[in-house]
Amino acid sequence: MNLKQKFPIIDALQASKWDRATFQQLADSGLDAVHVTLAFWHDCKETLSIISKWNQWFIDHNDLILLVRTIDDVRIAHDTSRVGIIFGFQNSSPIEDELGLIEIFHTLGVRVMQLTYNNQSLLGTGCYESNDAGLTNFGRNAIDEMNRLGMVIDVSHTSEITCFEAIEYSKCPIAVTHANPISYRNVVRNKSDELLIALAESGGMLGFSLYPLHLEDGSDCTLESFCQMVCRAADLIGVEHLGIGSDLCLGWPDDYLEYMRSGTWSSTSSKNESSSALIWPDYPSWFCKLNDFSNIGEGLLETGFNSEEVNMIMGANWLRFFEEVW
Repeated sequence: MNLKQKFPIIDALQASKWDRATFQQLADSGLDAVHVTLAFWHDCKETLSIISKWNQWFIDHNDLILLVRTIDDVRIAHDTSRVGIIFGFQNSSPIEDELGLIEIFHTLGVRVMQLTYNNQSLLGTGCYESNDAGLTNFGRNAIDEMNRLGMVIDVSHTSEITCFEAIEYSKCPIAVTHANPISYRNVVRNKSDELLIALAESGGMLGFSLYPLHLEDGSDCTLESFCQMVCRAADLIGVEHLGIGSDLCLGWPDDYLEYMRSGTWSSTSSKNESSSALIWPDYPSWFCKLNDFSNIGEGLLETGFNSEEVNMIMGANWLRFFEEVW
């Protein structure tokens, strides 16, 4: 499957270490747009510094990347053989306790924000908390503001009750940008069938994760196994609600992995499956570099999806969803 002949190809979550070499790999991969992680545990000032760095990269590498503010920017990226960069947060920490910062970050280009990142946030409960208290009052106000501005609400690392409440409360459809069905692999970061059905019924999207700890057999997961999971999810909630959110993390040293998992709030590793080791898990052999996205498309075709359905999963569904929410 030649991805460069298809449009669009969108990855709804990556958290790699970026430089020109990686941008070149992105451009060569056939991807039209990538949702990049600006913040995990970062506060407002730290996040502004990261955005400043990206703004310089858009100048220095404008032959390879451009900032996506609207769907038209994704089309421009495709037409000019560049990759559209979608700004997003994997946590609500950059807005601290100030609702007005959501609009500030939206003005700076942020189009996706996760309500929580594993832990309890001011907006709601993370998926690793032992007590699931659901959305907070601040969380509901933040959802109202995100709906008003046109910012995607992401619940990939969010607890079950908080996810259900966000789906019910939001006036716009929401997304799980990077997770898999828990029926495929039973880890707390994956999502129940009941939640995925509610997500789809509200018009939401599921982005399938390639992170090894979310996959059957981990690093040894086969392409056939992954594609069979996608097939079962299509039977459950419909192919129109499916996309890719690879959770690809390239180039970081092992100590950054521990920061991503535990931030600065803990002096020891969290006792869960996502922080059981201090080294990066190997991605499956068929998806360990940026230009392996074509393998997913080929695998989906071999599993029985037709070319139109593959195009939907590889990016057309995300394009439609982003256009609706933004």
